[in-house]
Amino acid sequence: MSTKSFLLTVIGLAVLQSSVAQTKSTMKSINNQAPVKCNKTITINASKAEVWNVMANIAQWPAWQKDIAKTKLNGPLKVGTTFDWKTGGAGIHSTLHTIEPGSQLGWTGKTFGLLAIHNWTLTEVDGKTQIFVEESMEGLLAGVFKKAFNKNLEKGMVSWLDFLKAECEK
Repeated sequence: MSTKSFLLTVIGLAVLQSSVAQTKSTMKSINNQAPVKCNKTITINASKAEVWNVMANIAQWPAWQKDIAKTKLNGPLKVGTTFDWKTGGAGIHSTLHTIEPGSQLGWTGKTFGLLAIHNWTLTEVDGKTQIFVEESMEGLLAGVFKKAFNKNLEKGMVSWLDFLKAECEK
């Protein structure tokens, strides 16, 4: 594998992340001191329930999130449950840290020495759903490739939100 391919794989994995179990039932805060972090907001012309049903149905992510090839939820949708997925040809093992139906979904984990925290928050605004998503990544590679990781995290986050909006509004 070339260095460029390796770095692109690492960046793709870092954007989509993870595998360290969290058992807290409240939203785990991202690390605002991490070298890589991003947050984005989008408004979707659909109810919170409709958006939640798409977002929380991890098994169906590949049907609308074109960057994900395969997913498998390893148990019920609850705090501590793991899920496995493939993106960019690489497998990822993640653990849910927050499940607040209709309001919050979050997971955290490790990959290639990176610790990532990823959170989604849904809020109803004038009959539509506002999505706030945030993520932080820390670790050696995040520090070394800070600029590239931040750029790719932002690009991946915008893409995910655009795919989610398109799926919920169709």
